[in-house]
Amino acid sequence: MSDPILSVKDMRVTFPVRRGQRFPWSPPRRLHAVNGVSFDLMSGRVLGIVGESGCGKSTLIRAIAGLGPHDSGTVTLDGKPIDYARRADLQRLRRRMQMIFQDPMASLNPRMTIREIVAEPLIYFCPELNSRQRRQKVIEMLDRVGIAERNMNRFPHEFSGGQCQRIGIARALIARPQILLCDEPVSALDVSIQAQVINLLKELQAEMGLTLIFVAHDLGVVRHISDDILVMYMGGMMEMAPAGALVANPRHPYTQALLSAVPVPDPRVKQQPQILTGDLPSPMDLPRGCLFQSRCPKRIDACARIRPDLQHRQGRQVACLLEDEKALA
Repeated sequence: MSDPILSVKDMRVTFPVRRGQRFPWSPPRRLHAVNGVSFDLMSGRVLGIVGESGCGKSTLIRAIAGLGPHDSGTVTLDGKPIDYARRADLQRLRRRMQMIFQDPMASLNPRMTIREIVAEPLIYFCPELNSRQRRQKVIEMLDRVGIAERNMNRFPHEFSGGQCQRIGIARALIARPQILLCDEPVSALDVSIQAQVINLLKELQAEMGLTLIFVAHDLGVVRHISDDILVMYMGGMMEMAPAGALVANPRHPYTQALLSAVPVPDPRVKQQPQILTGDLPSPMDLPRGCLFQSRCPKRIDACARIRPDLQHRQGRQVACLLEDEKALA
């Protein structure tokens, strides 16, 4: 088996919170956003990351891309660890890894034309190109994502949200990166436009041999594009498995609840979404045991005392005591 193109080991991210401190000199409390996430991503595959709002999905991929801080953990690109403090490492990372953001309007500079926005990465990463060559590459990439050449000199506010996201995709891919990080790229779009953008990403991924990390709230959207799916809750890994296996046989109670809420486009099928009761734990005061214990319909007494380790079985990973025979012994 070939080595992974991207490896993340024990990624942890916390943020200082001073609100509510009794004295201004008191040390800040820590908000735990990402708690020990690890995975290997093979070249040409798509990893979907799914979970509720606030579970740490976007924080995780921003930390991987060097756009946010992380407390501990390593990111390895083609077997070489990334040192985010070194400019040379960051330049190598930016050249090979690009990002598509959630809000297509906010991610584009309103003072720049579409031609300037898409050409900007070429100026930085491909300085050997002259202006004519850059213009030709911009025309080709815009055409590939469905934006006509005649629109190159227009500004972002003159386009719809779906068109702006296509422009963002063109900007991310113009320098031919190997890895594309998609931070909820369709959540701000209408349902019909979502399908068009996802299909475009699938086509480009196959055509350019891209490796994708695709973040979304909707497990139905994620399973449509992903080869593997990582389910997160309160910053931790609950389950990771090939998309088909996870959808057909979810093992973690949280994954089962998420799948029960995915709409089925068949009026003859009666859905009964699993409603999770209980309160979310505070990210500044995580429980001693399982992160999901306060809302889990299958919790047992041991869940309050033992934090489950990821169990590796049959090509999947599950963090649940019901899967851990040693913990229950």
